Amino acid sequence: ANESALQARFYPYDYNGGTVLAIAGPDYAIVAGDTRMSTGFNIKSRNVSKIFEVAPGTMLATGGFRGDITTLQKLLRAKVTQYAHRHRESMKPHSVAQMLANTLYGRRFFPYYTWNVLAGLDEHGVGVVYSYDPVGNYERVRVSVTGSGESLIQPLLDNQLERQHQALAPKPPVLSTDLTLEQCKSLVKDAFVSAGERDIRTGDAVEICVITKEGTTMETMALNID
Repeated sequence: ANESALQARFYPYDYNGGTVLAIAGPDYAIVAGDTRMSTGFNIKSRNVSKIFEVAPGTMLATGGFRGDITTLQKLLRAKVTQYAHRHRESMKPHSVAQMLANTLYGRRFFPYYTWNVLAGLDEHGVGVVYSYDPVGNYERVRVSVTGSGESLIQPLLDNQLERQHQALAPKPPVLSTDLTLEQCKSLVKDAFVSAGERDIRTGDAVEICVITKEGTTMETMALNID
């Protein structure tokens, strides 16, 4: 008998592509993500949002396996609601950041197949961004990109926001950019247009969420659909 003819393998994950990013500004934070959901060369949906409001003024953008993304969002919503009932106040971004890290770390032996970036405003109104790996390690950063278009967008933002490889350019503030909101939005749009031309898993549209002390606004811009 041919013992290699049949093999039983348990692989519960799928990779549904897409790109998400977050940028911390002096008085704002931006979260953006495309709306394409795909598997390999097959597009499953052109209108799936990757941005989720965890708590008022705290936005989470997630890429990876859509099943785990949905499960993680439901779990976070339940925890934030429980916190609000217990403490009679909304959870702040730094608390959400730690809660998300604990949630991911608790599943480290069977992890959620997700890549997360979290953004909001701190107690002084300054933008904050937290970047995660799938098992809960996280750090506060100025800008974070993750997903299938990361290798295309991250170098551009490193150069324009971090001022890397610009010897004569003034360095930005620690953990935030010095660009205006409109300059930053324009840069995000250009980055996603460029990534959509070169990455088959990024496209259809990009949602750009802006967080300020006045509240959150969402803007959608069309990308390539091929």
